[in-house]
Amino acid sequence: ESSNPLLDDIWALCKYSMKATSFCGVYVDGDRERIPYEADAYINQLSHYAVDREYSIARYSHEYLLVHPTWPTEWKHHSVLMAWADYLYTGNDDSLSEHYAILATKTLEDHARPDGLLDTRDLRDVVDWPAGERDDFEFTAINTVVNAFYYNALVTMARIAAVLGKDADVAGYRQKAELVKTSFNKVFFDASRGIYIDGENATHASLHANMMPLAFDLVPEERKKSVLDFVASRGMACSVYGAQYLLEALYKGGRPDVALDRIVSKDLRSWYNMLRLGSTITLEAWDNRFKKNQDWNHAWGSAPGNIIVRYLLGIQPLEPGFAKVLIQPQPARLEHASATVPTIRGPVSMAFKNFPSRSFEMVLEIPANMVAMVGLPDYTGQSNTIIVDGENVTARVENGYRFVDGIGSGSHVLRAE
Repeated sequence: ESSNPLLDDIWALCKYSMKATSFCGVYVDGDRERIPYEADAYINQLSHYAVDREYSIARYSHEYLLVHPTWPTEWKHHSVLMAWADYLYTGNDDSLSEHYAILATKTLEDHARPDGLLDTRDLRDVVDWPAGERDDFEFTAINTVVNAFYYNALVTMARIAAVLGKDADVAGYRQKAELVKTSFNKVFFDASRGIYIDGENATHASLHANMMPLAFDLVPEERKKSVLDFVASRGMACSVYGAQYLLEALYKGGRPDVALDRIVSKDLRSWYNMLRLGSTITLEAWDNRFKKNQDWNHAWGSAPGNIIVRYLLGIQPLEPGFAKVLIQPQPARLEHASATVPTIRGPVSMAFKNFPSRSFEMVLEIPANMVAMVGLPDYTGQSNTIIVDGENVTARVENGYRFVDGIGSGSHVLRAE
């Protein structure tokens, strides 16, 4: 519940979409395709975790796709992301251990050239879907979007290898990721425009070629403003799938106001349009005019279901199995919001009151066997304290937030003024 009724309606749409599309016990892509796809399943997984203490459907879907992969290049990389999300939310590494060898093949690193970048001319890059939602993306053999996903897959595989104690692999994946990051910024960044082009020797620069590097932490600090400005200028020039990474890019880039505008937009490409059409489940595309044969029960359209929890409310696992939770809301102009978020250790409940440029107050309920790091917006820039349960506590001030660590289980009231 929040101070924005449309945001509440969109949340309810995404939440019901999880309930209505999970009855098969696997993340099936609507009544038209009737099979799982990796990218769809990843968004479904994250949004399902946001509303249900249920982890077996995501794991089954992920493990099924490992041995029954689909065709798009970037969808292979999503298998690595699904594996890591499963571990983060459950704290159980059985699946990582059992399927590590298969996961290693999903990076597609055998297609890397000497500078580290993937050459995917023999594969089937998708960028976004339907095809008309690619913001006129210019395809090349060395693709910016594909290589952003590749970098993220390498970084994630390094984390997986670390969990499993494979030290040599950790070093190898980190080295490859660093090479890709260096080459990525050398080959794809157009310094004259301050943005990324669609591929090697391309002339066009799409929303996708810029939101993906932001979402996956490929953009150097000194380049973020120009890239973020470009991303903000393009509106929702992507599909319901692409919207997942657009919103992640905006929140991670510190533009929560723009992200909230995108979520509650009333344009044709919007979740409001799904409601306006009368759908009770998220659609495969924004509207029938973008995909005439779309189905009206496609959970990959549910990005707000996980984005609201993970970024707007800011509730994410800091340690596997939610042994430690980060609670760092990005409220933008919302006056208040409240939610109860399921975790494997029990529900995390939070409610906030937001007074932009003045103060921020939060009420928390943390379950047993969990500890929280909490970040509150530092609106005044004049203090390094947070009032925690009536006591002044020295906070760490960073990037416009005041952080306190070690908030234990039970009820707490925190205030930054």
